[in-house]
Amino acid sequence: MKFLAACFMVLQLLFASEIQSFDFIVEEEPEKLAELFDPETSGFISSPRLPSSRYQRSTDDEEELILGEDNIVLHSYKIQSTITSRLANTMVQTKVENRAKHSQNLVFDVQIPKGAFIHNFTMNVNGITFTSSIKEKSAARSQYAQARARGKAAAILRSNALDMENFKAELNVPSGTKVQFEIHYQEPIRRKLSTYEHIIPVQPGRLAKHLEVNVHIVEPQGISFVHVPNILGDQFTDATTVNKGGKKAHISFKPSVAQQRKCSNCTTTAVDGNLVVTYDVNRDTKAGELEIFNGYFVHYFAPDNLEPLPKNILFVIDVSGSMWGLKMKQTVEAMKTILGDLRSDDKFSILDFNHNVRCWRESLVQASKIQTDAAKKYIEGIHPNGGTNINDALLRAIFILNEANALGMLDPSSVSMIILVSDGDPTVGELKLPTIQKNVKKNIRDDTSLFCLGIGFDVDYDFLKRLGTENNGAAQRIFGNQETSSQMKKFYNQVSTPLLKKLEFNYPEGLVSDVTQSSFQNYFGGSEIVVSGKVDTENVQHLQSIVTATASDAQLILETLADVEGLDEFLNKDKHADPKFTEKLWAYLTVNQLMAERNVAPTAALKRNITKAILQMSLDHHIVTPYTAMLIESPNGEEMMLADSPQDRKRACCPGALTIGQPKPEKPIPAWAPLGSKDPQSVLMGPTAAAVHTGKGSSIHLLILLIGWVLTHASPAQGKAQ
Repeated sequence: MKFLAACFMVLQLLFASEIQSFDFIVEEEPEKLAELFDPETSGFISSPRLPSSRYQRSTDDEEELILGEDNIVLHSYKIQSTITSRLANTMVQTKVENRAKHSQNLVFDVQIPKGAFIHNFTMNVNGITFTSSIKEKSAARSQYAQARARGKAAAILRSNALDMENFKAELNVPSGTKVQFEIHYQEPIRRKLSTYEHIIPVQPGRLAKHLEVNVHIVEPQGISFVHVPNILGDQFTDATTVNKGGKKAHISFKPSVAQQRKCSNCTTTAVDGNLVVTYDVNRDTKAGELEIFNGYFVHYFAPDNLEPLPKNILFVIDVSGSMWGLKMKQTVEAMKTILGDLRSDDKFSILDFNHNVRCWRESLVQASKIQTDAAKKYIEGIHPNGGTNINDALLRAIFILNEANALGMLDPSSVSMIILVSDGDPTVGELKLPTIQKNVKKNIRDDTSLFCLGIGFDVDYDFLKRLGTENNGAAQRIFGNQETSSQMKKFYNQVSTPLLKKLEFNYPEGLVSDVTQSSFQNYFGGSEIVVSGKVDTENVQHLQSIVTATASDAQLILETLADVEGLDEFLNKDKHADPKFTEKLWAYLTVNQLMAERNVAPTAALKRNITKAILQMSLDHHIVTPYTAMLIESPNGEEMMLADSPQDRKRACCPGALTIGQPKPEKPIPAWAPLGSKDPQSVLMGPTAAAVHTGKGSSIHLLILLIGWVLTHASPAQGKAQ
């Protein structure tokens, strides 16, 4: 019977009330106990709760209680996430043992936020450690293919990536074998609606003898609040502790085995969801915060208390036949709320399209109550049918905005934007996506932003992302379910309050280099702009920045000055702070910027040059990108797996992408394999294609399979029998 060691699924979560009661665990190692009494985050703990008698069982009894029907024991499931100045480094580790009398498949399946960079994976099998390395993709595939040709067997599966992506490793494990999987990934925590939100999937798949999630936050600016909504379930309220200091915070989630159970005598786990941590930092200046450390700087810019700029906004809504039913109902509900939130100085209109394009108003109108009420009635009367003509709809919206600008109808300080809502690819008119992309770019003004909302999974999200990125906007996937309306409203809220436009970030020439994007069309309230670069710390003591921008009533010039060594003492003495957070943030921004530039590069030669730059950055900073792959090898290099990162596609990259390895090798048992069960049943080949289970709509970010590896000794006769 096959065991799914860890399988994480995307959940759409709503915030609940803040946790009030905390559970302090006293069964800790001395150094971990010291962490609980960190004066910055904890202070003194009054009346710590001791475990009740019902939890005080012997180790053998406890393991018997968590042993599944498949005789698999999940000894531990640990997640450690450390956020240093918005950069999160997360480690997921599981320790599993096969107590069955025969071999079984173990699958390590971890959900990772879309856009996060995997930078390390290790696997320990009965004391034998497999380590990973990052290589150029074709070189990694070549090395892997040579290993297969020598009798090694493995498989690759590439699929589309959604809002969450998966790292998956599978191997066949004999009786009595213990395996530890561990993966590390990093991501910046984005600010949306005045809050940083860190989502950690916690889905062990079964009862764990020891389950623990720890989140450490280190913010030099100071932490204004930390909130951990109790969305995993009421039974876990006292399993969570939240300790906040001035610049540090610690969140811990440690449910007992009894708390993990779905019921008092159940053998299944109730831990199935996400741990969500939200927080914000203190801000003392509108010019932002310059943080300099180890030769890199990061400039965080998030001013507030500014008057919103007026908007010129075109809503372009797909009303083709595929939008019929729940999707249209939810879209209408969202649009009615959005229309009601328009400010009186905003101007707007609505275009709906199927095989034809219809305009509610042929030109922009003021967002008075009379006009917004009329627009709501129009939206309510839409009946989806027909095909999808995205090209003509977008060009019509661009024409309306361009004409209004040419006629002098737009406020000089206003912000123009188009919001496209669609659930599928074009079926009428221009069908070639690159041609649509070129048509939009050719006609849209440089000061207009295009935001694309893709509903469901039939839409080519990669195409929408290119459209948005190339035209001062962004794309967002909206899941076509009961939450569609709230997702649309949440996205609109992120772009509904433009506070500044035409922003330029300036730094002294000669003192900084390799600066990331420093010009931005708009800044929206509740968000944050981040600029990073290298700084010559040996020849400068202070770094100055000057930001210029257009506000509602003035041209702003914002200046800030930072001491090059200002953070050294604080960060060097904090054991949880990442000493390379500035370098990692710079690398993350640079790689993503290069990939965006590559998507819109006009020539093949330019694309090749950008690809080379991305590849070099990936190798230098040991991160998996679409142009690199991760090789996982045994200590002697004889056994190998390939972790391949897919391009973002609407569907799987190719039919039959799961490739089962070559015929069985003459010696299927690696020389390094430790002694396990002598039961002949344990000498089995690993999983076949049928052993890989991915539910509908699942996304495989990296799948590495170990096929035909049997981790036990056998006699020569047994080996020949194989």
